[in-house]
Amino acid sequence: MFTKTVLDNGIRILSEEMPNARSVSLGIWVENGSRHEARHQNGISHFIEHLLFKGTDRRSAAQIAEEMDSVGGVLNAFTAKEHTCYYAKVLDENFPVAIDLLTDIFLHSVFDREEIERERSVILQEISQAEDTPDDYVHDLFNLDLFKDHPLGRPICGQAATVLKFSREDFLNFVRDRYLPGRVIVAASGHVSHEKLVREMDQRLGGKNLEFRIQNSEFRIGDSPKLQSGIFQHSKPLEQVHLCIGVAGTHQTHPLRYAAYILNTILGGGMSSRLFQEIREKRGKAYSIYSFLASYRDVGYLGVYAGTSLEWAEEVVDLIVREMGRLAAGEIGEEELQRAKSQLVGNMILGLESTDSWMSHITRNEIYFGKAISVEEISSGVRSVSRADIVDLARATFRSEEMALSLLGDFEKKSLDLSLSI
Repeated sequence: MFTKTVLDNGIRILSEEMPNARSVSLGIWVENGSRHEARHQNGISHFIEHLLFKGTDRRSAAQIAEEMDSVGGVLNAFTAKEHTCYYAKVLDENFPVAIDLLTDIFLHSVFDREEIERERSVILQEISQAEDTPDDYVHDLFNLDLFKDHPLGRPICGQAATVLKFSREDFLNFVRDRYLPGRVIVAASGHVSHEKLVREMDQRLGGKNLEFRIQNSEFRIGDSPKLQSGIFQHSKPLEQVHLCIGVAGTHQTHPLRYAAYILNTILGGGMSSRLFQEIREKRGKAYSIYSFLASYRDVGYLGVYAGTSLEWAEEVVDLIVREMGRLAAGEIGEEELQRAKSQLVGNMILGLESTDSWMSHITRNEIYFGKAISVEEISSGVRSVSRADIVDLARATFRSEEMALSLLGDFEKKSLDLSLSI
């Protein structure tokens, strides 16, 4: 059962009560991510996410870790483009531990100068590791090429040049300005009482605990980006070529989002998808190939990733574009359509069998829709999509002049003759 309460200071409390579960997942979400950073701030949201685990007025970093480990729970966080989440998953009997730990780090982190310097080194290693992992790094390059100089294109971890400059005062000011009650959502799912959750959070986060941050709490996302098109080659001595190709797609609340889910599934959303079957299974031209959707508040894209040899890169690009062209031409069978629908609904339901996935589900619905979206409503939306809807979306989406292709590989060995013509 889903329930929502708004505290007097604007913090939203969400819960999905699952009486038969033995666990509880609790998250404190902030509607602030890397897209809300100025150029000189790139990476600061992610840095702050790390620092909140490095000590409070009551606990050292080691004590935070030890306390959660002592109950066999999980305590972690992540930063995304449009939000940051601090979360814990514990047995229901240890829910008070999760509440106390999360609210303590959220409100009372000390941002110790020595810890800042240690964590700065860790994040610089994280950035270097990403650049040494080409199948991940090409996605960062693709976002930079596609979104050009827009904050959505910049890496969530930031860049070494910006991370090196952040000071303790920068972190304190950013938290003061961005961690506002109107942007904070507390969500829990599992064996939890909504009334008890509200009472605890009102005591810890309500009233004057965050009252001083109410000013200037209006949510802003800035201008929408204009997506770029073209071919972008990035040279690096590698054994393979890693590539991402994409086109403008649907944003989070777009009326055609269900059609986009199905289109993505048919193209490259699993082992039975067209790209996997054609490029890996039939031709053996790639080990890893898949399509994916990236959706934000006001913009989105459909992308394809592939890793292949330099020798086969041109052929793989041609095959991807050809499959896009076939979809735009209406070459979609009824059996294929029904299989994609069943795959989507099945994946969604299986993915929501854990309390942490439910916690994320209800929060994302609140962030983007401002309300709960039931599994039945999503399933109905998927099943109501017609073949004509898919074809119309494919025709509007898969256009050569609007495609962007980013490639990472050793192009000094061989130059590529690439075409995006459908």
